[in-house]
Amino acid sequence: MRSEVSPTARALLTLELIQGRPGITADQLADRLGVSSRAARRYVAILREAGIPIVSTSGPAGGYSPGRGLRLPPVLFSQDEALALVMAVLDGHHPAADPADPVGAALGKILRAMPERVAAQAESVRRTAAAAPDRTAARPDPETTATLVSACADRRVVELAYRSESGNEWTSQVEPWALVVRYGRWYLLCRAIERDAVRTYRVDRVQRAGLRPDTFEPPADLDPVAALERHLGAGWEYPTEVVIDGSLDLCQRVLGPVAGELTAIDATTTRLTGSTSNPHGYAERLVSLPVPFRVVRGPELRAVVRELGERLVAAAEQAAPPHALAVREAGRQG
Repeated sequence: MRSEVSPTARALLTLELIQGRPGITADQLADRLGVSSRAARRYVAILREAGIPIVSTSGPAGGYSPGRGLRLPPVLFSQDEALALVMAVLDGHHPAADPADPVGAALGKILRAMPERVAAQAESVRRTAAAAPDRTAARPDPETTATLVSACADRRVVELAYRSESGNEWTSQVEPWALVVRYGRWYLLCRAIERDAVRTYRVDRVQRAGLRPDTFEPPADLDPVAALERHLGAGWEYPTEVVIDGSLDLCQRVLGPVAGELTAIDATTTRLTGSTSNPHGYAERLVSLPVPFRVVRGPELRAVVRELGERLVAAAEQAAPPHALAVREAGRQG
């Protein structure tokens, strides 16, 4: 069932259209609002009754324009939009009511600039709801992020200084295609020019980003989210290859695309090829599989898996009752 749009919401949208396109006609307003020309004129009248000066000009080139004498806010929100804005901030695990937090301070400014009756519900949620911190989130440096955003928009090559999770550092020139936020982490999807390869870098690990004069053209059919998923497990320091005694569907559900490329060997066996800068984290992800697996390439990963397995076996033996240990020891001696 489609929800009805209130007259107030349509009036606010009418004001946005007039501000964005001075000289817009009643017929054009009607077309954008999905109403009759008579209804569009009524929404203009509502704005004028609220004290917002709207100037109308007759004739072939005439239409509606914002009047002088009142400084209009650049953005207007409906009550539902204001509430959704607060909820989005909380979903991002930001302290929405903390004036010391940049996001909380900015949100407070927006709500204070809005009419009290419109902002009341959102303000109540902002003051009473709290967001639990997201321990997996990694928010990048705003200045670095702004540089990368500008580079993506202007299609400028960037020189990055990067520090991986394992502590290795390097400098690389890249074509920044897009920024993607995934589960609280910001990623730069780019092409490493020297290697002519697609790479995904955590923005919070970028130590320095400098714009270069060179420009580039991103792929015409680029889907940033899909491309990020495909390349998250590629290009890191330690190559890996694992054979898993499980179906491709099972491995995709448990591991996802982060670990690398999954291909079916047969109906019950899957090959995982990828790379990592964190063998410990990679091994922990593999241990979440409910089926056996074998590390066939990657000495760093193999060593960590062996260490993790020994720790798990030791933990199980320590927890075993004394009689079970005695039976096991007797079996070894026999």
